[in-house]
Amino acid sequence: MAATKHVPDIIEVISDLSNDEVRTPPKVANQVLDLLPKEVWNNAEYRWLDPGSKSGVFLREATKRLMVGLADRIPDEQDRLRHILKNQMFGVCITELSSMMSRRALYCSKDASGEQSIVTMDSPMGNLWHDRVSHPFKNERCTECGAGQDKFGSLRGENHAYAFIHENGRKAVEEVIEMKFDVIVGNPPYQIDADAAGQNVNPIYDRFVEQSIAMAPRFISMIIPARWMAGGKGLDGFRERILSSKNFSQLVDYPNPKEIFPQVEIKGGVAYFLWDSQHQGPCSFTSVRQGISRGPQARNLSEFDVFIRDDRALPILRKVMRSNTSSRWLSAVITTRDPFGPALSSNLRDHRSDKSRRTGDLKCYMVSFGKRVAVWIDPAKVSRNEHLIDCWKVFLPKAGSDGGQKIPDIVIGAPLIGEPGSVSTMTFLAAGPLASNSAAESFESYMKSRFVRFLISLRKISQNTTSGVYGWVPLQDWDRTWTDAELYKMYAITPEEQEYIAEMVKEMPAK
Repeated sequence: MAATKHVPDIIEVISDLSNDEVRTPPKVANQVLDLLPKEVWNNAEYRWLDPGSKSGVFLREATKRLMVGLADRIPDEQDRLRHILKNQMFGVCITELSSMMSRRALYCSKDASGEQSIVTMDSPMGNLWHDRVSHPFKNERCTECGAGQDKFGSLRGENHAYAFIHENGRKAVEEVIEMKFDVIVGNPPYQIDADAAGQNVNPIYDRFVEQSIAMAPRFISMIIPARWMAGGKGLDGFRERILSSKNFSQLVDYPNPKEIFPQVEIKGGVAYFLWDSQHQGPCSFTSVRQGISRGPQARNLSEFDVFIRDDRALPILRKVMRSNTSSRWLSAVITTRDPFGPALSSNLRDHRSDKSRRTGDLKCYMVSFGKRVAVWIDPAKVSRNEHLIDCWKVFLPKAGSDGGQKIPDIVIGAPLIGEPGSVSTMTFLAAGPLASNSAAESFESYMKSRFVRFLISLRKISQNTTSGVYGWVPLQDWDRTWTDAELYKMYAITPEEQEYIAEMVKEMPAK
């Protein structure tokens, strides 16, 4: 007997093409759909929307489920399929290519009104809308998504003005499709370039989520990047609104995004959620790492200003918060980015060596070809934090590990003591002022402890380390060499909690 030839699912084959428009494998789409209650699959009146359709996989998989769930109500298979595709499934496609792919997935034909379509729709696009929408530019930026006019202002080619998050786009869709839906699902675009060089990107998945909520559906189930949990450019308001909402009934987190999208790099991991308009209460949270699930556990999303992804960290953090009655945190003595001004960029070229240094030059620590070096610069380059120049301080690497995707994690690189008369490039943040060399050494020992780096990890979700990630590290007296043993005793960290910290955080390598 001849072997049956395997015909791959085209959506599986093209699932991962880029970081900003990540196509969803059917398996992942079904994991997201699994969050929806069973009752939705027996409801013939619910109208469904994918507001950022790329391949049509969410609508296709939802249709498969409805074909089973509505069998008793609409016994004839073709009548059932016709009802679902004509009256229940709708999508707003993100590009011309994605619209053709979505129609091919849902109708088995890119012409939904043609003979090859499994249901003859009223127009070639069926219920999967796409047309070119313009960005409303002002001061060279789109006022609604932040796209740069220099890259997306051309009248030719795709301009990635996603209709669902632009007012003129939604108006255009509404001329064809009534914008009232009961279930909104999908994997929206993640980001968009704010300049032609691609060096400045704006997240946009938050806009898809918030616009979906604004439409007041019964349910929303989406998969999005997880950086919003603790950071992300321009996401502070979004994070606050999610954490304060009582409508998020389920949240599933993957700190390592490779477990969901193996061939795409998504900083900070990914998560999918269920928003339920009638839910008021704790969120059922599950974390998945290396195929092992923790949870579901009932979590109060609003307990802290960022979301703690591992429930084992909660009792440790609560002890630290209770003990630090003065509310003095390390973030208060650490500079923001560009600690000594924008002229001292990471790729600083205008500097002098020991042999060519001039009288009055400042020592400047930087990284060159992967190594820490000291060069000499003109003091006129310093435009910020001049008060730190003539005192002791500690330089902290701004770039660290990538948000705990691999454990145990180093979290941040080794600190570097800066003597009076020294500064650094923006490769570092600066902590100070410190009273003496011995105080700087005390601070350095504190930063090397596993305990401190564990507390940093709770607020650090990407490679970049900002002053904000030190917001749960208590300030201390810089009069001793700090050790984990002393810190564990000070904060009553149990042996089991110590083992957990050791599991999550590496020992700092010796110099």
